[in-house]
Parts: sequence; structure tokens; C-alpha cells
Amino acid sequence: MKIKSAEFEVSAPNLRGCPEWALPEFAMIGRSNVGKSSLINALTERRDLAKVSDTPGKTKLINFFVINRAWALVDLPGYGYAEVGKQRRLEFNEAVADFIGQRRQLQLVLVLIDSRLPPQRIDLDFLRWIGGCRVSYALVFTKADKQSATRTQENVNVFLRAVAEWQEVPPEFVVSSAKSGTGRAAVLALIAGVLAKNNRSGA
Repeated sequence: MKIKSAEFEVSAPNLRGCPEWALPEFAMIGRSNVGKSSLINALTERRDLAKVSDTPGKTKLINFFVINRAWALVDLPGYGYAEVGKQRRLEFNEAVADFIGQRRQLQLVLVLIDSRLPPQRIDLDFLRWIGGCRVSYALVFTKADKQSATRTQENVNVFLRAVAEWQEVPPEFVVSSAKSGTGRAAVLALIAGVLAKNNRSGA
């Protein structure tokens, strides 16, 4: 898939504020500071399309980016972000849950996992939850450039074994690095596959 255009469209605080359009949507979510903004910029090859910050929890709204005027990338607030009051935290979690559970245009959720870490409870809890939603998801293991390929694969295997404790069919996954470009083509291929399936079905 070739990215010919990528434009920020709008930010929404909740499901009611999301755009009313028919564009198929592909959402990204993960723990704070897992590299969502960097991956969006790498996928679109636009350095500053999504704002990258060292501050965990910078993304507090649901951000929409229109790609090739044909589909949308959606940057969801990360889970487990810091320095947010309890009520605001509840509101963000509710907005994300509503979006994933009710957004008709949502085709696929890309759940970003830090490839450097052992399985984190917050990631596993989220995957247990999304497994009960009527939406497809795939894993994107980020920051692979920060360690050896062997270490990354070992961590991926450990994580997939943890998921296998409750999910019989392993999820699709991609190993990525926003810095080196590793995994970019594979993520875009996942998206292209969903779009092609929709076209065949007339969706």
C-alpha cells in the first residue's frame, strides 16, 4: 500500500464527538509511551503528523487522521497514563470503551506492545477485555530497534504464550520499529487486507 496523503481531521473527547462518515477506521492503542505517535508518523511517512512526546499520557482525545482520502487512522488515548485525576481517568477509559465497543466504522484495533518488556498485566487485562468485543485486533510489538532481534523474538514468544492461556487462536502480530521502519509494510498489509475484504463483500 502506498500512502499518498495523510491529514489530521479532528479530535473528539468521546464517541458522540466522532466524525459522522463512512470511512473504515483502524485504531491504535497501547500503554502510555509505547510509541503510538511514532508509529503513525512512520506508517504515513510524515514526521510531525502525530505529535511525539516524552510525557506519558499526552494523547487525551480520540484523534482522527484521514489516509488517501479513503480510510482513517485513529489514535486512541493510552491506558495506564500518569498524572491524570481519577475522574478524568474514568472518562478517558469510558470513551475508549465506547469507541471500541460501539463504533460501527471500526475495522481493526492495533494493540501496541513494548517488545522490550515481559508481559505487563495492564496489556494482558486489556486484551482479555477486547477479546469480548465484536472487533478484530492485531498486536504490534514496538521499539524492536532497542535490542537484538533474538531478544525481541524471545519476548514476543513469552507474550504470546501468556495470551494463549485464555485465547486458543493466537492473534496476528507484527514486530516493528518506527526508527528503522521495520514492520511498516506488514502493518500496512494488514490494513490493506481488511480494506480488500470489505471491497469484496461490498461493505
